[in-house]
Amino acid sequence: MTHEFHLLIDGKLTSGASTFDVVNPATGEAFAKCPKADVDQLEQAVKAAKEAFPGWSKKSLDERAALVNKLADALEARADEFARLLTSEQGKPVDQAMYEVMGSVFTLRAFAGMKLEQRTLRDEGGNKVIEHRTPLGVVAAITPWNFPLILLMNKLGPCLVTGNTMVAKPAPTTPLTSLLFGELAKDILPAGVLNIVCDENELGPLMTSHPDIAKVAFTGSTATGKKVMQSAAETVKRVTLELGGNDAAIVMDDVNPKAVAKKVFDGAMTNAGQICVAVKRAYVPEAMYDEFCEELTKLANDAVVDEGTKQGAQIGPVQNRMQYEKVKEFLADARAKGKVLAGGEAMDRPGFFIPPTIVRDLPEDAKLVKEEQFGPVLPVLKYADIEDVIARANDSEYGLAGTVWGKDLARATDVAMRIDAGTVWVNQHLAIDANLPFRGSKQSGMGGELGIEGLYEYTQPHIVNSVPLDEGA
Repeated sequence: MTHEFHLLIDGKLTSGASTFDVVNPATGEAFAKCPKADVDQLEQAVKAAKEAFPGWSKKSLDERAALVNKLADALEARADEFARLLTSEQGKPVDQAMYEVMGSVFTLRAFAGMKLEQRTLRDEGGNKVIEHRTPLGVVAAITPWNFPLILLMNKLGPCLVTGNTMVAKPAPTTPLTSLLFGELAKDILPAGVLNIVCDENELGPLMTSHPDIAKVAFTGSTATGKKVMQSAAETVKRVTLELGGNDAAIVMDDVNPKAVAKKVFDGAMTNAGQICVAVKRAYVPEAMYDEFCEELTKLANDAVVDEGTKQGAQIGPVQNRMQYEKVKEFLADARAKGKVLAGGEAMDRPGFFIPPTIVRDLPEDAKLVKEEQFGPVLPVLKYADIEDVIARANDSEYGLAGTVWGKDLARATDVAMRIDAGTVWVNQHLAIDANLPFRGSKQSGMGGELGIEGLYEYTQPHIVNSVPLDEGA
């Protein structure tokens, strides 16, 4: 790749102190160099964001929103370029990459359209109490490799609209779309409002403990999220954590197995299963268990697994070698404890390809049932009693999302109401909307993103309580 990428620090495109390779997961080979920031460059980025904060926060919300809309326009104008780069670094098919790019455009515009309304909490007897919201300061955004562009926008949109500034650090295996976005931002935002630094996972602890950073917005694994929370506690930073999930799909006994199997399959296999809210385990009534498994097996065997740039590719590679090896461990455990109906082995070709894998008859304590696989592997479990399956679905340290599939909408909704997760969809999946809040429960996170609630996460509620001056003795 001939494009030369740069860090964005204080409004300038800057070379790193060194570089590292970025690997195309479809080939397993490096295709680009990424600039690598050192500690001094991180300090420059934080200093620039801190110095830019007073001027940026003094702009009106409408002024800031207008610039966020300009970012959205600039991204949309180069959507094809971003989508192809995203496929090269992340692996997803180009059509799915384009969906992420356009979702990023929509997210920026959605936040640009939101308002921070002042609230009057009391106005009686001369006592007036007003709540308004003020920005926090410098925000550190640490983003993952599964959706590197839109998960940055989920943080950048509310951060900028509310008057904060940002230092962003993308995942080291997918840094390039973030850096390309930095090239757009350089010509639109005032210097220092957005800074983008890259590393190979050395700078994170310095960001999360930095005394000049007021908030950390992190998306990633639960294990890393715990470290972020611990580090941020040193300075009592605000923290938003969107972490792992082990999302259950409950299939009700009144559905057409063939139709719903396709929806569950797509929910499990899109982006090679590398979605925090992917279907991670499916619970199916005993009466339709065999038929449901057969349909999933057919779908898996028919799926086109290939490099994301190839025509007709439906499922790309696992994004990086470390995750590839983890998924292979899940496959080995599944072969030992259950019956593999499709897939089950890594593909014999360059890159990190694992075919869609369907496994049945696993015990409830199998690794593939209890843990988050984050890959194209789906365990299918049977149930006989609705109370039992609700308990099994809730028997997890995670609580990010889930789905319920049923023809009787009221009955399916009742089940959904009893699933302990931040979001439960009924007869749909991945219905994420920038205008609706998204949160995790239990060890799937704290705080929230998206919606007006996500906007509020980047503000401090400020109460002004006034009464007339009493000049009496």
